[in-house]
Amino acid sequence: MDTLLSDWFAVQVRCGREAFSAEHLRVRRYEVFLPSYDEYRRWSDRIRKVSRALFDGYLFCRIAADVTGSIVTTPGVIRLVGDSHGPVSIPLAEIEVLQRVAEERLSAEPWPFLQTGQRVCIQDGPLRGTDGVVVTIKNRHRLVVSVALLQRSVAVELQSDWVRILPAGKRTDGLAKS
Repeated sequence: MDTLLSDWFAVQVRCGREAFSAEHLRVRRYEVFLPSYDEYRRWSDRIRKVSRALFDGYLFCRIAADVTGSIVTTPGVIRLVGDSHGPVSIPLAEIEVLQRVAEERLSAEPWPFLQTGQRVCIQDGPLRGTDGVVVTIKNRHRLVVSVALLQRSVAVELQSDWVRILPAGKRTDGLAKS
C-alpha cells in the first residue's frame, strides 16, 4: 500500500480483542499500530505481567479513505471512528508522538482525557518538540498525550528538566488553544 496516499484512522474493535483484530488487518496487508503497556495482574497464587492495549477497544490503521469497507469486515472490528460524514483521520502528529513513545519504550499508561491544564513543550529527550499537558502522579512528572478524536489520553513518564512551560493559550505548532 502506498503510505503517501493514506491516512491513519482509529478502528474501534471489541475490547480485549485488539491484538486479534490487529493481526487480521496485518494479514490483509494493512499497516497497523497497536500501542500497548504492561500491567501487573494478581491471581490468587501469583502476579503476572500482561500486555494490554493503551487505548482499550481501539487500534490505528493506515489506509486510503476509499477502502474502509474491507476494514469493517475484519474479525473483531466494529467500525472506523468518525462523524456523520464518515471516518475521520487522526492527525499525523498525534500518531507520531504515540509511535515515538512505543519506539523509546517509555513508561506509559491509559489516562483520562484532559481538555484543560498547563501546556508544556518537551525540550529534551525522545519526545523533544512535543506539546502536551504535564501532571504529577506519586511525585513523578508525566506528559499527557491525547488523541482528540477518541477523547482518550495516555500519560508518559518524563523528567522535569525536559519541559518548558508554554504561556497560556500558546502552542509551538502555531495553533491557538481552543
